[in-house]
This record gives sequence, structure tokens and C-alpha cells, in this order.
Amino acid sequence: MTRIVLAITGATGALYGIKLLNEFNHAGVETHLIISDSAKKTIELETDYYLSDLETTNSQQHANSNIAAPPASGSFLHDGMVVAPCSMKTLSAIANGYADNLINRAADVAIKERRKLILLVRETPLSPIHLENMLKLARLGVIIMPPVMSFYHLPNSIEDMMKQLMGRIFDQLQIETSLVKRWTG
Repeated sequence: MTRIVLAITGATGALYGIKLLNEFNHAGVETHLIISDSAKKTIELETDYYLSDLETTNSQQHANSNIAAPPASGSFLHDGMVVAPCSMKTLSAIANGYADNLINRAADVAIKERRKLILLVRETPLSPIHLENMLKLARLGVIIMPPVMSFYHLPNSIEDMMKQLMGRIFDQLQIETSLVKRWTG
């Protein structure tokens, strides 16, 4: 079974992480979920979801304050980590090795163990500091994946655009999916 660490931080767009969790669950992916305190507030403000809605049969939740949770260790094997959305605060902490909580520590471990790390960075416009942090991490092999919606598949709804984005994340993690409408020219 595929095992993914999924973190949701406080940037706008908590729905990205929620939808990704649902798609992972649907695909039978074992998910280790970490939600920052700011994300809990964002979920409350931006969505109709409750934290209890995020409990799935294929996921384990870890408190962001629990630096002893399995994803904090390199000996905990997984197939990748996704931070969706990734706030600029979290981006900065990861870029600078500031592992003061489980999300930042798990990302630090993913980098040191050379495991797949995908950051759905969420901010606009981007400052030179944001860009420098992204470039620094990209040079280390981190996938910087702003949640940019595509239109070539002629979406009929926001849900269609979300599915396409979720499918592209699945592609990066090398998980088979039918979520993506492939470009055929």
C-alpha cells in the first residue's frame, strides 16, 4: 500500500488538502495527516468541513506539536509528502531547516532522506523572498507546485479543475489515477 504524509497549513486553500485527502482515501492510500493550528482556523473560515470530517479509514492523524510522531523520523518509510496548501511561513521554515513542529520536521526528514516532497505554495503576488525560498528548495529536489488551475481539459466546474490538480499531484507521486484528462493535442 502506498503511504503518504499530507500536511495542511494555514494558507488560504485548505480545500486543496481536504480534497487530496479524500482522493487518497478513495485510492486506498494510507495517509498520515498533520494539520497546523492555523489550518484548523482556515478550514473553519473557508469551508463547510469540520475536523471530524477529515477522519478517514485510511488515515492517521498526528498533532503538529507531536515531534515524536512517526513522520518525524527517517526510519518511518513513506512514498512522499505533500503540503497542501503550503503557507509562506511553512515554506520559509522548510527552506531554512527550522523544524519547530511536526510539519516542518517531516518535510526536513523528507529532504534529508531524499524522498518526494511536494509543496502547493499558496500566495500571490510572490515576493523575492518567497521566490528565493522556492528556488532554494527546488535545487534540493523539492517539487514546487503552485495550485494553478488548467483549462485545456475544458472544465465545467471548480470540481473539475480541482480533480485535474489532484490528478497532477498523483502523477508526481507516481500513483495511478483516472483524475487527469490527458492532453491529446
